[in-house]
Amino acid sequence: MTKWIRKGPTILKILAAALLGLMLGTPALAEIEQCRFIQGKAEREACYTRQEAALAAKRKPEPGTSDARTIDARAIESLQQMRREDAEVYRSLHGICRGC
Repeated sequence: MTKWIRKGPTILKILAAALLGLMLGTPALAEIEQCRFIQGKAEREACYTRQEAALAAKRKPEPGTSDARTIDARAIESLQQMRREDAEVYRSLHGICRGC
């Protein structure tokens, strides 16, 4: 019996955290499920189209945006920096061992 008394507050904390997580996660699910209950076919299809567009925008940004260009520019810049550093290392190694 004393085991349950000692574990009581810990169990309550875990249950409270789980309940809070369920309460916060439910509105997001409700937003997605609302189109199913629309009676008019045209309105329901429009709702699904809006949801599809919103989900696609969240998943992947459109290619060719300025963000993609800056990422490519950073990648090219880092490659050029690595090549410069490699050239310096090769020059210093060449000076150490002349017969290699």
